[in-house]
Amino acid sequence: MPIFRNDDQKMFADSLARFFQNAYDIPKRRKIVATEPGFEKSTWTDLAGLGAMAIALPEAHGGLGGGSLDQAIVMEAIGRSLFASPYLSTVVLAGSLLEQAGGSAAAAHLAAIAEGKRQVAVAYAEPRGRYDLENVSTMARTDGAGYRLEGKKAVVLYAGTADALIVSARTSGSQRDANGITLFLVDPKADGIDARNYATIDGQWASDISFSGVKLGKDAVLGEVGNGLPLLEAMTERAIAASAAEATGAMWYLYETTLAYLKTRKQFGQAIGSFQVVQHRMADVYTACELAQSAALGAAMALGERDPAERRRRVSGAKMQISKLGRQVTQESIHLHGGMGMTDELSVGHYAKRVTMITQSFGDANYHMARYVAAIRAA
Repeated sequence: MPIFRNDDQKMFADSLARFFQNAYDIPKRRKIVATEPGFEKSTWTDLAGLGAMAIALPEAHGGLGGGSLDQAIVMEAIGRSLFASPYLSTVVLAGSLLEQAGGSAAAAHLAAIAEGKRQVAVAYAEPRGRYDLENVSTMARTDGAGYRLEGKKAVVLYAGTADALIVSARTSGSQRDANGITLFLVDPKADGIDARNYATIDGQWASDISFSGVKLGKDAVLGEVGNGLPLLEAMTERAIAASAAEATGAMWYLYETTLAYLKTRKQFGQAIGSFQVVQHRMADVYTACELAQSAALGAAMALGERDPAERRRRVSGAKMQISKLGRQVTQESIHLHGGMGMTDELSVGHYAKRVTMITQSFGDANYHMARYVAAIRAA
């Protein structure tokens, strides 16, 4: 239940709701995510036709020039429908980096993304990197007029279907230095790239990628050489805000589905939803969903904050809230469904997996607690 939307945003949200209601459901999703590519390309194209890809991208590059609140509308609809697709990886992650970096190559990619004609994956996480963006051991050494890429990246969302990769690599400094990280646009079919594709527990698809002597030209550099970390940090903040909206959509679905079940499941001759203790628990779930909605809205609005420390504090605060509330809603929804809540046949388990994965992505609650405290001290 959105806190604030103008008339245009309400119309857009209604269009998305109707689209997913007609085009997507759990039985269909179960079949789609079981095999590569893990999403339906025709649905992806139709979604682009609604303006979902272009909504938050800059007008100069074929987008509609919307803001983080418009992006949140799409992500909330994705969360409510449990739509599995490269939207987060292509539009939010890659879109953020391309928009910030600028340049003709970035502009061409953004225009194609806005039309739904290109998918771009971001390879930034490393096997031992945890949540630290500056922990980069992948190397891009100078090689004549260009670079030679060596290293490994982990859990690269939808890399198996990507038309291009954005790879973070170290061009100078040691493994944990903030400076010296450079972003590169890489052809996923280039010689020296080996990828292992797999399905994640929440129905997404990802890849572990090895780069061995991959040759890159100077024109492969995205943004400034050695200054890629600030772009990655801004990308992560956008991703947290977008994921918070997605989690909120999923949490509202869980609340509504559980409420409907409690009205029909009978025990001792009456619906279990009539028991006072169950009503109290559902009131807590409703409150948690409302608080999560507020946290998601706060995260989206925080992206406009000019002070980096204040922006970090607000985004991390929202992520901590989403992590706590998401766990509460998923656990209660499964528990109130009884043993059936753990089965693959019911939708609640699928939603619970996705919300759980969101709480662990881009930093868990403990990581963001430390980040929140550091931001306060830096203020």
